[in-house]
Amino acid sequence: MTRLASLAAALMLGTAAPALALDLTSMTDAEREAFRAEVRAYLMENPQVIMEAVQVLEERQAADKAQADKTLVEVNADAIFDDGFSWVGGNPDGDVTIVEFMDYRCGYCRKAFDEVNALLSEDGNIRFVVKEFPILGEASVVASRFAIATKQVAGDEAYHAVHDALMTFGGQPDETSLTRLAESLGIDPAPILDAMNNPEVTEEIAKTRALAQRLQISGTPTFVIGSEMVRGYVPGEVMAQVVADARSE
Repeated sequence: MTRLASLAAALMLGTAAPALALDLTSMTDAEREAFRAEVRAYLMENPQVIMEAVQVLEERQAADKAQADKTLVEVNADAIFDDGFSWVGGNPDGDVTIVEFMDYRCGYCRKAFDEVNALLSEDGNIRFVVKEFPILGEASVVASRFAIATKQVAGDEAYHAVHDALMTFGGQPDETSLTRLAESLGIDPAPILDAMNNPEVTEEIAKTRALAQRLQISGTPTFVIGSEMVRGYVPGEVMAQVVADARSE
């Protein structure tokens, strides 16, 4: 490999090459043209270098994004973990907290539902916080309003039951279907339906949306586990590993 080709490879992979240091700005036009030719020849002979460079770039970008997410979590920790209104399940005194931003109409939230519950059952030391984040249309907003109103009117236990039922609910959330859902759970639907449009319900949704905006969350599910943000669905075993990593921090 020529000196210029070595420099080309080092520049492509973002590695330091002090022994081959070259001031590109001091090149003559002829030297610059020769360098370009060397770079092109090297890449034509070793095209895998391009993929290696892309991989290095992606790894650096992922690391930068993970660090940025950790900073966002740290800055917004109180609103994420202890906002005073989001439902808390699992073990309230657990050593690791999982926070989920979810939407009842989100297919991936529904896919994650059983896996999150399985993880909470297997690991009795996880605190679980649900953030109502309806972003998939009016039906999502109606479902979240009903769930939040249930919590505010009938308490945490009733909310838990309604939340779980809505996560597997296949119909359109309207007054008739929500009445039947509540009655099937032994919950009086009338005061909940009356409270759905109360300012307190609207305020809770607005605060969660504002928090999501600060955290740059645009999709569901999004999880915060310890200091790490997990954007999108991940299998249960991956989530369990993130929990284990959080414990070791």
